[in-house]
Amino acid sequence: MTNTPLKTSDPELFNILFNEIVRQETTLELIASENFVSYPVLEMAGGIMTNKYAEGYPGKRYYGGCEFVDQAENLAKDRANRLFGVEYSNVQPHSGSQANMAVLMTFVKPGDTILGLDLAHGGHLTHGSKVNFSGKLYNSIFYQVDKDTGLVNFDEVIKLAREHKPKLIICGGSAYPRFIEFQDFKQIADDVGSYLMADIAHSSGLVAAGIHPSPAPFCNVITTTTHKTLRGPRGGMIMMGKDDLNPWDIVAPKSGRVKNISELLDNAVMPGVQGGPLMHIIAAKAVAFGEALRPEFKVYAQQIIDNAKTMADEFITRGYQLVSGGTDTHVILIDLTNKDITGKVAEKSLEKAGITVNKNMIPFDEKSPFITSGIRIGTPAITTRGMQRDDMKKIVSLIDTVINNPNDDQKLFSVKTEVKELCKFFPLYPELRDQN
Repeated sequence: MTNTPLKTSDPELFNILFNEIVRQETTLELIASENFVSYPVLEMAGGIMTNKYAEGYPGKRYYGGCEFVDQAENLAKDRANRLFGVEYSNVQPHSGSQANMAVLMTFVKPGDTILGLDLAHGGHLTHGSKVNFSGKLYNSIFYQVDKDTGLVNFDEVIKLAREHKPKLIICGGSAYPRFIEFQDFKQIADDVGSYLMADIAHSSGLVAAGIHPSPAPFCNVITTTTHKTLRGPRGGMIMMGKDDLNPWDIVAPKSGRVKNISELLDNAVMPGVQGGPLMHIIAAKAVAFGEALRPEFKVYAQQIIDNAKTMADEFITRGYQLVSGGTDTHVILIDLTNKDITGKVAEKSLEKAGITVNKNMIPFDEKSPFITSGIRIGTPAITTRGMQRDDMKKIVSLIDTVINNPNDDQKLFSVKTEVKELCKFFPLYPELRDQN
C-alpha cells in the first residue's frame, strides 16, 4: 500500500487505515460478532456503486440510472432466498437493528406488548431494552435463562406469554451459546396467538450451512445481520419462509392497496426507517451470499463450531465456568467469577496482549454492564484465517496466562509476542500487501 491515492491525498487517514490493517493482521480477533470478509466482498463494498442513489426497490426507484444496481439487488435477494430456503427477503437494512426496527413497525403498534430474551441473559438491545427504541415504544416483557442450565426457561416463557399475551415473541440473542429452540417457541406463540420473530444475527451463517436449525418452518419473520458467521459486509436483512399471513390481521391497508406482509415490510424499511439504500453494500451482500452457496462454506461453518467446541472443552479443563456448560455454536460465554477477575479487566489485559474479546454480562450478573462478570469469545474470525484444533488449544493457553496474570506487563508482552508469531502463519489479505 505504498503508492495509493489515499496516501498522497490524506496521509493522516492513510496512516490510521494502515495501523488498523496491522492491528487486524497481528492480533487474534475473538469477538463473536466480528469476522473477516473475503477480498471480493471487500472490493465490492469499496466499489463505485457507493455513488448511486437508489431510493425505492428494483423496478420502482425514485431515481433514474438504476439498471445495474437493480440487477445487483435482485441478485442479492435471489441468492438470499436460495441460501435460506425462504420466499421473501429484503436486503436493504443498513444493520440488524434497523431490520428489527422495520419488523417491529410492521407487526406491532406503539404500546403493544413484545416478549424477548433479557439483555442480561443474552438478548439484544432491540428485543425490548428500556434504553432502546424497542423498549421505549413498546411494552417490553422479558424471559430469562435457567440459572442451573443456562438454557431458555420455557416454563417461564409460557407463563409470561399466557399472562401478558404479547403481540410478538422474539427468539434469538447476541450471547446465547446454544442452538435457538425455534420449534419450542413456535408452540408457545401458537398457544397464545402471538407472531414469532427469529433474530439469527449470530447464527445465520450456521443456518445457511444447514448446521444450525432453520427458523423458516416455524417463525413468521426472520432478521439477521450479514456479517458475523455469514461473513458478508456489515448490514442487515429481513426474510420470511412463506408470505402467507393476512396483512389485514396486522394493520388495515389504506384502500386495500397492500396485498401481503412483504409489502408491509418493504414499506417499513423504506420509507419507514431508511431512505437511500447502500448499493455498494447490497452488492457486497450478493457476493457473500454467492460464497455461502458454495459447498466449501459448509465445511467452513462446521470448522467454526468445531473450533468453538475445542476451545470450550479446553477452558473447562482449565477450571473455567462456561454459561450453559459449553456451546453448540461459535459463541463461548465465560463466567470469570471463580477466577477473581472482572470482564472489564480481562478485556483490557487481553487487548494489551494482542487478543481481542469483549466483556459481557452473564445471567444473573451482580456487576454492571460496564464491569461485568464475564467475557464473550467467538471463533468466526480466527476460523476464517485458517486456524484449527491445535491452534485453539494454544489460544486458550495464552488467554489463561493473561487471566491469571492480568497486571504482569512482562507476561502480557510475552503473550503478545506469541500471538504475533501465531498470526504470521495465517496472513490476511495478501492482495493488500506491498508488491515492491
